[in-house]
Amino acid sequence: MLLPAASPEDLSERYFQEAMQKKNSSYVTVFTLSGLNESSTNKYIYFSFTLLGYLFIICVNLTLIVIIALEKTLHEPMYFFLCNLSANALYGTAGFYPKLLFDFLSDTHVISYSGCLLQRFVIYSFSACELSNLTVMAYDRYVAICRPLEYHAIMSPLTTGKLIIFSWIFPLCCVCIGTLLTFRLPLCGSHIEKLYCDNWSIVKLSCVETTVNIVYGYVLICIFFAHFIFILFSYMKILRACRASSIAMSKCLQTCLPHLLTVINYIIALLFDLMYSRYGSYDIPQVLHNLLSVEFLIVPPVFNPIIYGLNFQKIQNRVTRMCSRSK
Repeated sequence: MLLPAASPEDLSERYFQEAMQKKNSSYVTVFTLSGLNESSTNKYIYFSFTLLGYLFIICVNLTLIVIIALEKTLHEPMYFFLCNLSANALYGTAGFYPKLLFDFLSDTHVISYSGCLLQRFVIYSFSACELSNLTVMAYDRYVAICRPLEYHAIMSPLTTGKLIIFSWIFPLCCVCIGTLLTFRLPLCGSHIEKLYCDNWSIVKLSCVETTVNIVYGYVLICIFFAHFIFILFSYMKILRACRASSIAMSKCLQTCLPHLLTVINYIIALLFDLMYSRYGSYDIPQVLHNLLSVEFLIVPPVFNPIIYGLNFQKIQNRVTRMCSRSK
């Protein structure tokens, strides 16, 4: 059965409504964040703990960077990649914690449109750079263990520099394209039910179809899931190469265990945020909801330097010498 064709008046009315939606969307210059609505009574307590946590993140990551920079025996690809990991942690947390600390002391939790897109870019690029750097570190461990005689030839200073640049440039380009796709969307709302600006919350406010954004989001998920598969493949090769010797397996675990713990730590924290953003229930307490949504901004920056600091003897020795000099 054929449906009656729309009259010219109906088409004109539809076009008029779409035009008005786009016109109204141009007035969305400020977003409201609702993640702290239920924490106003204890805001100074939350502010104090958050400030201490952020200062701790800065302290442990800066300490690791300074140790690697000053200790010449640590000027090796593995430690350069570790230094890059800590630098990325400082970059990503700088896009989240200062705004959160300001919101704790403010009665109105708002962020400008440009500030929201900038925060989205920093947080997502931090997350993508983290996985790219972990992938590069997995390749470094594979070459060191499976091809030890060729390690210094393969992982030359030039190659190390290229891998570090790749771990930044590729994720930044991917996230930049996603930010531009979000920027082009006309918005018909300004309320974000999180502590920070994330892509899914902004896209849901769009007045028009968001198929391109959704498809590109799944493309990025596939690309960075391939990074994770490469990490698993690298460690399958490493374990296969070391299984014949208990000594080799012991050395393998000593050098690779920190990286494996870091990968597992990051993947779990990221999955919490991705799954909860799309499928989470808002019936749970807001504090728990906030913790689940920012776990990937808390756990990896705190535990990565600790994991590596506790497992690498050279870093422990340098910290011990620094402490003894200060005394």
